[in-house]
Amino acid sequence: MTDQVTAVESGNPEIPGKLTSASRTTLSHIVTHNDTNLLGTVHGGVIMKLVDDAAGAVAGRHSGGPAVTASMDEMVFLEPVRVGDLVHVKAQVNWTGRTSMEVGVRVLAERWNESTPPQQVGSAYLVFAAVDADGKPRRVPPVMPETERDNRRYQEAQIRRTHRLARRRAIKELREKRAAEGYQD
Repeated sequence: MTDQVTAVESGNPEIPGKLTSASRTTLSHIVTHNDTNLLGTVHGGVIMKLVDDAAGAVAGRHSGGPAVTASMDEMVFLEPVRVGDLVHVKAQVNWTGRTSMEVGVRVLAERWNESTPPQQVGSAYLVFAAVDADGKPRRVPPVMPETERDNRRYQEAQIRRTHRLARRRAIKELREKRAAEGYQD
């Protein structure tokens, strides 16, 4: 495929790249009454934990060691999840930097006792930082997109990263300006 990202293009020429499929995973969970909120549907925090668990497994698998959640972007709940649903959390590395990775996650749900197709009920993007035994950032292998869908995800992840960095920069500048004007926030 001519559009594949190479190790040199990703900024990690000395670390061999890993294919997207090498760390892709699915975590499945049957929802019980213990997972519900006051409305009788699954608590969003339960879904978020499953998302973080699956994404963390993917990040650790891709980086070959510990990785910590740095941020969660765009957690979207599309449909409620109900008791008795079988939830599938599918995760993969979309993009890699020098020490960080974006992991994309799709959440699907299906009735455990019916043969209906799973329905997408949520999605999220998480950024993980690979760390060594002392908690210091360490290099990660570049991700090697395999399909056109993987290439699209890689490109979209670069856009999200640009927006995250611009937002962080704008907030820092605003705070510095307010501090210079004497505001104590």
